[in-house]
Amino acid sequence: MTNKLSSSEQYLWDYIQENLNDIPDLSIVKLSEDANVSTATIVRTTKKMGYSGYTDFRQQLITKGKNNSQYQNLEKVDHDIKQAIFKNKYEVDNTLSMLNVGSIEDAVQKIRESTDIYIFARGFSEFIAQEMLVKLQLLGKNCVLSSDPNIIVTMSKRIKREALVIIISLNGETKELVTGAKNAFNNGVSTITITTNETSSIAKYSEMILLGYKSQTSYFPDYEVRSRLPLQVISRILLDSYVIRTKK
Repeated sequence: MTNKLSSSEQYLWDYIQENLNDIPDLSIVKLSEDANVSTATIVRTTKKMGYSGYTDFRQQLITKGKNNSQYQNLEKVDHDIKQAIFKNKYEVDNTLSMLNVGSIEDAVQKIRESTDIYIFARGFSEFIAQEMLVKLQLLGKNCVLSSDPNIIVTMSKRIKREALVIIISLNGETKELVTGAKNAFNNGVSTITITTNETSSIAKYSEMILLGYKSQTSYFPDYEVRSRLPLQVISRILLDSYVIRTKK
């Protein structure tokens, strides 16, 4: 895996990912100006991400673009629309690269062993939780979902040790979800958290964290409606893996 990025390097890497479609046309000096970072930071960041430098990174993008015919139809698309399309692609690609197969296997095993499963989610994450609920019930698991803040807090105090809690939270800081995770932790209940924030308040009460990539770009900046696509991808991979393992 790559070396840990500093805050400035992480900012640059996020900027590059959000503007990846433009990178093949940008010199290191132009990227430095656009991203407001030094050329040294650019070189250092690309090296940490596994390339010999910015030139190598840029050249691989150019080569990949020439070989990737499935996106040729996007050449005629408006630039802003193209950026929106690739934003989603980057979220998925980065989430897949961040997933640890061992963690998925451990989570699958926890689901198999658990007598009861409790899913907690709030806001837009509820849609993902609802899909997980239905699929787990179809697979024969005793599973319940709660998105009500008061019920989450109360129910989490009564969950038995043999059960499993799955929390779906983009930033991992929703107050009642943090309280629910803490209550489950204090009761010795295992918790799997699907999130994009590995340093969140919920994380310290979670036995397992399945981490996705959170894009810094939002097309609804005035509202907390950021993309839950990374969480959706992780939940589907988790359930698909569970089906694969239980069929064996």
